[in-house]
Amino acid sequence: MSEPIKFAVVGLGHIGKRHAAMIQGNREAQLVAVCDILDAVSLGWSDESIPFFNTLEEMLAKAPMADVINICTPNGLHASQALLALNAGKHVVVEKPMTLLRHDAEQIIFKALQMSRQVFVVKQNRYSPPVKWLKQIISDEKLGKIFMVQMNCFWNRDDRYYKSGSWHGTTDLDGGVLFTQFSHFVDIMYWLFGDICNIKGNFRNFAHQHSTTFEDAGCVVFDFVNGGVGSINYSTAVWDRNLESSTTIIGEKGTVKIAGQYMDEVTCCHVSGYAMPELEPVNPPNDYGGYKGSASNHGAVINNVISTLKGKTEVATNALEGLKVVDIIERIYQVRNQAGFEISIMAGNEASGKV
Repeated sequence: MSEPIKFAVVGLGHIGKRHAAMIQGNREAQLVAVCDILDAVSLGWSDESIPFFNTLEEMLAKAPMADVINICTPNGLHASQALLALNAGKHVVVEKPMTLLRHDAEQIIFKALQMSRQVFVVKQNRYSPPVKWLKQIISDEKLGKIFMVQMNCFWNRDDRYYKSGSWHGTTDLDGGVLFTQFSHFVDIMYWLFGDICNIKGNFRNFAHQHSTTFEDAGCVVFDFVNGGVGSINYSTAVWDRNLESSTTIIGEKGTVKIAGQYMDEVTCCHVSGYAMPELEPVNPPNDYGGYKGSASNHGAVINNVISTLKGKTEVATNALEGLKVVDIIERIYQVRNQAGFEISIMAGNEASGKV
């Protein structure tokens, strides 16, 4: 077997630990260092065989053997840390979202090209069997022209998530629910149907005025550049537990819906002259204790990094696609901000972000 790809992980929260576990469980990978501003004891990190650092700069200086840096820190840190790693000659894996600003994503792409390094953006839902199947039938034009797409993302994120003193809920590090909670669903929409334009929307903060600086619900409508209309309805104000993540597609030759809490079930497939095959089972969701996230497909992400760097395949979600997701969310939030939404909730008034 060839030499393993050496990884280092920055940020040891739930997802960072998940990355570390997937790396350590892969025979073609080796975890050579980890990093977090908190100490190992408070993080519950007990593997003393792996060098532990408190800053990325220190890790890059003292653990230069890493081939890949996995960035699993708060959203607002992704851009600066990715650029540090690229400047050090490392490949980079960036958790979703790639950045909070399109400009920052462009800088990362420029630096990666300059340094001849790869940037992998984590969009784990692309590995979900229903989503992979959906990509295939759309690519094969089984549905004909796409008339209408409706995406619903209705999750619970209450005070078990938005804890006092946390980066969650802040504008500078979190960025908003479309970045932190639902960017991987925006990625799926872009992957399947392409870019959007003519964006309009309504936005509210129903249940989180005490805990976030942004909306907890939105109804967004738009046109697809490739034809057809679409909408995203989203909320983190669902009581107690996640309700659903779903996508309904109405096409010229049929109708398809994938649904469930994490878009993990095909609930409708009515397509002219087409019989749906049996799909692979779906991985369970990420479990964070009081709340849950999308299906855990980080093992597939690590496999893609290894296979790409060994010349066996190509990047599953490249930096340009990561940039486009940031661009789409940024444009949706421009519509929100034009209504003075952030000013109204920060002043403690009732949310009035109607557009």
